[in-house]
Amino acid sequence: MRPRTSFRRTLFATGAALLLAATSPARADDPAKILKSMTDYLGSQTTLSASFDSDIEIITPELQKIQFASSGQFKLGRPDKLRVRRTGGYADVELVYDGKTVSLYGNDAKSYMQAEMAGTVDQMITEMQTHSGLGMPGTDLLLTNAFEELMATAADGKHVGQGVIDGVECEHLAFRTPDTDWQIWIETGAKPVPRKYVITSKTVTGAPQYTLRTRDWKTDAFAEDTFVFKAPAGATKVDINSVAMADFDELPPGTPTGAKK
Repeated sequence: MRPRTSFRRTLFATGAALLLAATSPARADDPAKILKSMTDYLGSQTTLSASFDSDIEIITPELQKIQFASSGQFKLGRPDKLRVRRTGGYADVELVYDGKTVSLYGNDAKSYMQAEMAGTVDQMITEMQTHSGLGMPGTDLLLTNAFEELMATAADGKHVGQGVIDGVECEHLAFRTPDTDWQIWIETGAKPVPRKYVITSKTVTGAPQYTLRTRDWKTDAFAEDTFVFKAPAGATKVDINSVAMADFDELPPGTPTGAKK
C-alpha cells in the first residue's frame, strides 16, 4: 500500500503546485505598455486579415442568459478599405468599403444598402456606429488610434498574467471603465495580435458579455477587386435606417437587451 500512498501524495502535490502556479499574483508588467505594443503593431500594418468567432449574450425579462454565436473574416487595407463577412444563425451579412462608398449586403434578406462616405476606415466605422445603429464591437481594435480609444475611459488596468488561446501563448490584460469591464489576450512575441477580447456590461442586470476570438492573422497583399462590391442578381436596394439594420444584426429582431441596474 505504501507505493500507492506515495503516488497519491505525489499526484496531490503536483496538482497543488499547478494550482498555485495558475493563481499566483500577476507580474508587475505595465498593462498599458503591452496593450500599446499590440495597437502599434496593428496600426503599422498596411494590410491585415483574420478570421473570427464572436459570441454575444442577452438577458431575457425572465433573467435567463442567452448567447448568440457567429463567425466571419475581415480584410483591411489602410487607410480606406475594409471588407467584413459575418455568418450567424440570424444573419449572413457582408460590409464592403472602398474609401468612397460603404455597402452592406444581407444574404438572407436578399437586400443591400449603400451610402456615400468618402474618407478613411476609421471615419466610416465611427459614422456607421453613430448614425446607422449598426453594432460593430471589436472594430475599435482596428482603428489607427486604437490605443487612445481603448484607454479613453479606462480607470484601472491589470496584467493578470499569461494564458493560452487556441494553443498560442498570450498576455492577459484586464481593464475597467465606468460601464464595462474588458479583457484582452495578446499573442506574445514579434506579432502581438489580439487573440481574444471580452467586454462585460456592468450596468445591465446579469452582466452580459461580448466575446471575440481571432485567428489566422495575415499581412498579405489583396487582389485588386477585394474591396469592390457587386450587388448579386435579384438583390433589392433599401435605405439605411434602424428598421433595415435589424436584418444585419447579430441578434434576431425583437431581442430584449436587458434591464439597466
